[in-house]
Amino acid sequence: MLFDQNSSLENIASVILAGGKGTRLHPLTINHAKPSVSYGGRYRLIDIPISNSLNSKINKILVIGQYLPDGLKNHLDNTYSKYNFSKDIEFTTPEKDKNNNLVFYEGTADAVRKNIKKIFKFNSDYILILSGDQLYNIDFKEMYEFAKKNDADLTIASLPVTKNDAKRLGILKTNENFEIIDFFEKPQKDEILNSLKMLKSNDKKKYLGSMGIYIFKTKSLEKLLTLDPRDDFGKHLIPTQLSLGKTFSYIYNGYWEDIGTIKSFYEANISLSLSKCGLKTYDEINPIYTTAHNLPGAKIKNSLIVDSIICEGCIIEACKISRSMIGIRTRINKNALIEDSVLLGNTTYNSLLNTKNIRNTFEIGENTIIKKAIIDEHVKIGKNVKLINKNNYKNFDGKEIFVKDGIIIVTAESIIPNNYEF
Repeated sequence: MLFDQNSSLENIASVILAGGKGTRLHPLTINHAKPSVSYGGRYRLIDIPISNSLNSKINKILVIGQYLPDGLKNHLDNTYSKYNFSKDIEFTTPEKDKNNNLVFYEGTADAVRKNIKKIFKFNSDYILILSGDQLYNIDFKEMYEFAKKNDADLTIASLPVTKNDAKRLGILKTNENFEIIDFFEKPQKDEILNSLKMLKSNDKKKYLGSMGIYIFKTKSLEKLLTLDPRDDFGKHLIPTQLSLGKTFSYIYNGYWEDIGTIKSFYEANISLSLSKCGLKTYDEINPIYTTAHNLPGAKIKNSLIVDSIICEGCIIEACKISRSMIGIRTRINKNALIEDSVLLGNTTYNSLLNTKNIRNTFEIGENTIIKKAIIDEHVKIGKNVKLINKNNYKNFDGKEIFVKDGIIIVTAESIIPNNYEF
């Protein structure tokens, strides 16, 4: 479905924070900004907050980048102009001071503060603040109506979580009217956790975790950024806003995942291939927008495919692919075996090597075995290679091959020679 700009919500704008370095997603972020990392075989992480905003009829969007911004900007330009959204989505990065030095953002609140003049130009009474690296399907119209109904200066999206998850999130406590009366960032001690339990909860999910999704009244946001000059919303400004009052929690019960680690990224991709509860990508009414790849259907020859997704433009001759996500333009040659793996795909089928004027084809070679791995973009893997973590590393740092939480990662633009074993 194409976005109907005539039905847009004119009184709210979306600000997407997409500048983080993504150190916990290393080594995928060696060559990409975190929001630019490929997801689901054909998307970029940044497509999720943008698509949810557009599907919620919010067509005033500011994306704030910082780390490796060029790839992110290119993706936005090449994607959203095709849907006639280019005039609605603005991209900005740190500006230079009078000495011609870039003034970097020190945190989420600092990024918003340094772009507040751009935000004011939206002339909206409400500002939706999102992260550029989360997965969800949310109708922000409902959250916006909730904020207006309660006359909230700040509304925080939250969801019920377990005790283990509570230790890695900001945890809210509300009264019966959903007004937030307490907040603690990543509580670890049992006495603090016990004081934050929900009034009504099921057996496992006894806490309300902040999703890092905020709707501010624009005037309240301006006041808060002036009152508290510190850098981060979760650590600093949210507790300050609580002391001012009129802060509410909008409770969401659907799928949400913060792509904070290699493990969470891997599992979010594999869940799509296994058709488990995950991001809804087959919704024609609320699509996930991304680059129009203009590729043919996958070509599959003499291959057994089990519980996997094979994206457009793939050329597959593997003996078997199981429980895997195979991204666009992936070429897998004869008798290869792919299990429990995420292949991010490629932006082109081959690359011209500048040094010898030879074309390098991105592919998985014949008889190669890959198990529980993430293969980044533009990788060439030779024949008879075994990527199986034979030494059972939990964590390992190499030049082109890493292991995080038992998951092998081959970094972008790597060349793995014939007969290599890991």
